[in-house]
Amino acid sequence: MTAHPIRRAFLALAVAALAAPGTGLAQAQGKDIRIAHVYSKTGPLEAYGKQTQTGLMLGLEYATGGTMQVAGRKIVVIEKDDQGKPDVGKSLLAAAYADDKVDLAVGPTSSGVALAMLPVAEEYKKILLVEPAVADSITGEKWNKYIFRTGRNSSQDAISNAVALDKEGTVIATLAQDYAFGRDGVAAFKGAIRKAKIVHEEYLPTNTTDFTAGAQRLIDKLKDQPGRKVIFIIWAGAGNPFKIADLDLKRYGIEIATGGNILPAMAAYKQFPGMEGATYYYFGIPKNPVNEWLVANHYSKFKSPPDFFTAGGFSAAMAIVTALKKTGGDTSTNKLIATMEGMSFDTPKGPMTFRKEDHQAMQSMYHFRIKDDPAFAWGVPELVREIRPIEMQVPIRNKR
Repeated sequence: MTAHPIRRAFLALAVAALAAPGTGLAQAQGKDIRIAHVYSKTGPLEAYGKQTQTGLMLGLEYATGGTMQVAGRKIVVIEKDDQGKPDVGKSLLAAAYADDKVDLAVGPTSSGVALAMLPVAEEYKKILLVEPAVADSITGEKWNKYIFRTGRNSSQDAISNAVALDKEGTVIATLAQDYAFGRDGVAAFKGAIRKAKIVHEEYLPTNTTDFTAGAQRLIDKLKDQPGRKVIFIIWAGAGNPFKIADLDLKRYGIEIATGGNILPAMAAYKQFPGMEGATYYYFGIPKNPVNEWLVANHYSKFKSPPDFFTAGGFSAAMAIVTALKKTGGDTSTNKLIATMEGMSFDTPKGPMTFRKEDHQAMQSMYHFRIKDDPAFAWGVPELVREIRPIEMQVPIRNKR
């Protein structure tokens, strides 16, 4: 028995339609949303990179209500290890865009790697959401329209730390690493200082372990100065610049100040109770439902509190999912850019907003004072006050 010719033709069309690639919304809904995370899985900033990855995955879980989907599309994260090397990061990002066909990328950990990656995003016309690399030049002179950043920049670090230190009669010398993070950080800090006086800048290699010679130069510049004398440290990764305290700085009336850091690095802060600075995040400071969820779930999964860069990865995830919800799952770059410019989104730090001019996330920072609490292995940063974005007047440094 054979089917009626018209019915047979109809069945053939139906089969062909099922076999053909989907079109329009159905195609978009069925296709995975692919995100590359290029970060320092190994290398000198490995600890930071791993925290960012943890935060990114927790943030995606929270923002999607545990489904790991937006608008019916599954989110897939592809991890790539840049080892903290600019050339590696650059080639991995190109491969992610070209071969893995990712819709957008997150990372990297190092500012040096980030600066190598920016032109790749422009070449492939795909978004790179920078988290947590800090150098001002990323959203400044080296920026392009495909770059967004949830991480704080050097200016936000510097301006908030200046709030804590910039007082009449204070003399400051800086100690920083000799690469984009350190130099941009000091430049921004100097630009934010209005009342204090900066008398010396000391730059040391990123892999420094012996700080004696640098410390001696700092002491020589500060010891005979009148007023309050402070060494302000900007440091990331390996090496412990707080060893300079062993050179009996107190004899010369010299204090140490610095910004926030990861919890293991803040173990060194315990010997400086009363030290003031400003931090991007500490799990005990922000009071909001997102941070409460992050702290509770991090303790549940890892038996420890979330750290500095965990919050950053989480914020990046919140930005991505917020944007994708607004576009209905549309991952086309121009649609995402138009959606993300000026967009506000929740984070463990409270709301952030991508500034239209340079795509830098405007966010609160926290002026702290260190307390030596025997219950914790690190110096606890107690909140002096929240420094809100409107107070910081973070300069726009790009040429848009």
